[in-house]
Amino acid sequence: MSSRRDFMGMALGGFSALGGLAALYAMKRSWDPLPSVKAAGFTTVDLSGAQENVLNVEKWRGKPIFILKKSADMPADERDVVVGSDRFLIAIGLCTHLGCIPAYLPDDKIFHCACHGGEFDASGREIFGPPPSPLVIPPFKIDGTQLVLGEEGPEYIKMKEAGVIA
Repeated sequence: MSSRRDFMGMALGGFSALGGLAALYAMKRSWDPLPSVKAAGFTTVDLSGAQENVLNVEKWRGKPIFILKKSADMPADERDVVVGSDRFLIAIGLCTHLGCIPAYLPDDKIFHCACHGGEFDASGREIFGPPPSPLVIPPFKIDGTQLVLGEEGPEYIKMKEAGVIA
């Protein structure tokens, strides 16, 4: 009789363990992002057609990304992204004060945030008003003339180590 009882206990324990593993697997699958969400994490932008002192705005993860090809009269900065012989500002287009979207004034070569009067230069550094820090540089990778947003390339890692991304 005890061998029958032992068998029933082991069978119940085995089925319980199998059910527990199935439940854990289902929970893990529900926590993983969907393939469509993973694919939305990367955005590729061709920089070859960019014009000097003309702001291009792309969308990445629901945020505006400012891409500005700097002209020769704009001062070089350690925050510049160099592609070939061209220098670019690549930044998340949200003011670091309260998250408003600054407007680019091409004649003055500055970004002006109308919310509280904050201003950023063409390198994304705060030059006036309440913004506490420069515009944030998103993770990026340069592949020829292609900019891949959402992937940390060697250029971004170098900027990150230098402490200039935010």
